[in-house]
Amino acid sequence: MEKYEDETLSFEERAKDLASRLTLEEKVYQTLHGAPAIDRLGVKAYNYWNEALHGVARAGVATVFPQSIGLAATFDEDFIEEVADCISTEGRAKFNMQQKYGDTDIYKGLTFWSPNVNIFRDPRWGRGHETFGEDPYLTSRLGVRFINGIQGHDDKYLKAAACAKHFAVHSGPEDERHSFNAIASKKDMRETYLPAFKACVKEAGVEVVMGAYNRTNGEPCCGSKSLLVDILRGEWKFKGHVTSDCWAIKDFHEFHMVTSGPVESVALAMNNGCDLNCGNINGNLIKANEEGLISEETIEQSVARLYTTRMKLGLFDDPAKVPFSNIKYDVVDCKEHRMLNLKASKKGICLLKNENNILPLDKSKLKTVGVIGPNADNRRALVGNYEGTASEYVTILEGIKEYLGDDVRVMYSEGCHLCRDRVSGLAEAHDRTAEARAVAEESDVVIACFGLDPSLEGEEGDEGNEFASGDKPNIELPGIQADVLKAIYESGKPVILILLSGSALSVTWADENLPAIIEGWYPGAQGGRAMAQILFGDASPEGKLPVTFYRTTEELPDFRDYSMKGRTYRYMENEALYPFGYGLSYSDYEISNVSADSDEITPDGSIKIKASLTNNGNMKGAETIQVYVKVLRDDAPNFQLKGLKKLELAPGETKSTEFVLTPDSFGLYNDEGVKMLYNGDYEIYVGTSQPDTRSIALTGKKPVCIPVSYKGKDAVVPE
Repeated sequence: MEKYEDETLSFEERAKDLASRLTLEEKVYQTLHGAPAIDRLGVKAYNYWNEALHGVARAGVATVFPQSIGLAATFDEDFIEEVADCISTEGRAKFNMQQKYGDTDIYKGLTFWSPNVNIFRDPRWGRGHETFGEDPYLTSRLGVRFINGIQGHDDKYLKAAACAKHFAVHSGPEDERHSFNAIASKKDMRETYLPAFKACVKEAGVEVVMGAYNRTNGEPCCGSKSLLVDILRGEWKFKGHVTSDCWAIKDFHEFHMVTSGPVESVALAMNNGCDLNCGNINGNLIKANEEGLISEETIEQSVARLYTTRMKLGLFDDPAKVPFSNIKYDVVDCKEHRMLNLKASKKGICLLKNENNILPLDKSKLKTVGVIGPNADNRRALVGNYEGTASEYVTILEGIKEYLGDDVRVMYSEGCHLCRDRVSGLAEAHDRTAEARAVAEESDVVIACFGLDPSLEGEEGDEGNEFASGDKPNIELPGIQADVLKAIYESGKPVILILLSGSALSVTWADENLPAIIEGWYPGAQGGRAMAQILFGDASPEGKLPVTFYRTTEELPDFRDYSMKGRTYRYMENEALYPFGYGLSYSDYEISNVSADSDEITPDGSIKIKASLTNNGNMKGAETIQVYVKVLRDDAPNFQLKGLKKLELAPGETKSTEFVLTPDSFGLYNDEGVKMLYNGDYEIYVGTSQPDTRSIALTGKKPVCIPVSYKGKDAVVPE
């Protein structure tokens, strides 16, 4: 038995031994995402490129959960891990099946390049719906638990390998990402752009980190000494492997112009710790070694890291000893997973307005329901991007029809094209407006389904993007949607607006004129079924906004400016249309018995917060207690989320929970990127929303404020 075959040794020892037995050429080609087999050593071919953003993607049938932004809206850490655990179960089942039949193609491995923990700093960014929203704390908590679910809790083996991407500071513009230099201050880096990655590495033990396309402060991210050497492996002690984004290394010389050609580019990337090349450029490492730009030892080190990951997945061990090797294919798309998907869809739906409690609708009082809009029967608006293939898609129209059955007439009109001024190419503009008016006139209530889909917001180069970059030019309803919505409203019938989108939209007119507004995100393959259950009161909305809904595009800072000034709920100066953390319910929840065990912050202590939540309504449901901290200093953020806990309550039920706030919860980064605990006063807010005036006005509830202070000298908060 060779050393690398000895299952009693550590994975690192075995991987190092195996890597040392390869020729230089073999080593180099093992650093491509499609790594070839090495038969003489029993190394199978393996493709590292796989996706599992909201379900196993691009490899046939799988459970297609709500897009990540919709999962984030659950504000529920425990549930995120449950979803990710389901995804990795299906991932293992599909992998076991594919291995049985010798299928080692792209999207057939166990290295899942998810989650995307970039910060959704600007609503125009096309890829924002892949993220967990705009807040570093929420993103950190959900990112950690998603990774826990993907990687599992076995003492020896990974269920699958998760990947935190895109390291770092990547959030548009998409059409410039291959050449863009994102300039961010040390303060913004530490306060906003790095915390989620740090949590993924230090708390979740994420196995893989992916670099971004762009430069950050002058360095291409996939070859950045500052990011990959100093911070990731130096400060955070990351032990896994780093992969480039796809074809990002060739950007070094083609667009960033920091190297003279491919030989220098591959050397720069790997010398700074980028182990895997998503693409085919790493073949140039042979020449780079010949020219003295990179040592064979450095290449071998990267190969050893890659083999360590594969060994952690059990790919070099007796399958009988790997607990995940017996997961059978029949779990894929099973009934239990479909039910979990339905639950996920319901939990992420956000009720933004409900004037005079028009919702839920009473089916027994309706004869005709009109369903109007380009997203009413749009499958693409269910799933977002990086999606798998569902065995069943239930659109909003289909979900309402199924729910109402033969008891209520459902009339439908597309209303308009999603972004053009006509549906039929040869027709005149507004070619479906008359039909929409007619349907509204015939109906007792109108369900208006508008918004976006992945053809309007996505990744640069995505097939079918209406705007080549994937970014949105503004945050208005596209095309003539707003005109058609007003035409429906003129019928005098009550209009319930359902927005399906992966990002915030400016719907100020709707907020002023329509009785009810729901944000459904891209709610997954079961989205229509979930929406019907919410509309007609089988379930109560519990989603909270993971992003701010702004009133206008004009108030947004320059899209290319990475300073956080004026951005997100933490730094914005104007009043939001709908604030981060906001979302209504059909029930009525009351916070009580809020207490803190101390009113003094200490550099080495903590403050324990206790709170109770009561469901005073007559519907079962769930509500998230949110804890915010405000540092009473001129240069401090407005408020910062520092704790959240979702509680499910029956009518009349009360539950209690507690939160622990450490000095880290109260610290602020200075201009040098050092976290400081400052002498002075602080406020802790405990409620079911942010403590801003708009949230209080919308909910009619004011979070409880607990004043605390730190009376010592300014102190560095250990990280």
